[in-house]
Amino acid sequence: MEKASASNNYHYNAKLQPFANRLRKSMTKSEACLWKYVLSRRQMKGYQFRRQRPVLNYIADFMCKELLLIVEVDGITHDDPDAVKRDTERDQDLSSVGFTTLRFSSWEVLNRIAAVSSIILQWIEEQKEIHPLDPPPAGDST
Repeated sequence: MEKASASNNYHYNAKLQPFANRLRKSMTKSEACLWKYVLSRRQMKGYQFRRQRPVLNYIADFMCKELLLIVEVDGITHDDPDAVKRDTERDQDLSSVGFTTLRFSSWEVLNRIAAVSSIILQWIEEQKEIHPLDPPPAGDST
């Protein structure tokens, strides 16, 4: 499968949009906290994140197109061995088109949000060192 890029709308899946809209309106407490205090309003070095973004056959909790970064917040149900297997397959599918997935537990987000924020910022900084990133576009609302 072709790498995610602007030319293929980052593998956006319009068929999942109604479900994504419902999820966006009923975010978990940990997702809402991560959104409000870390990922919204271009707080991560000016990069725009989107909530509940349909990509491939999945809905990413949070996605930054410019960074090809997906941030997932996993609740207790992700501790189940079947869920771990599904998450691994999902991460492999997303990786095959160029995305990196950073996963955090709900507990980490609710109890160590500063550490979660630092990990995401560190990942962005490391990407800049590996291959210089263009600065985030100002005012891009797509």
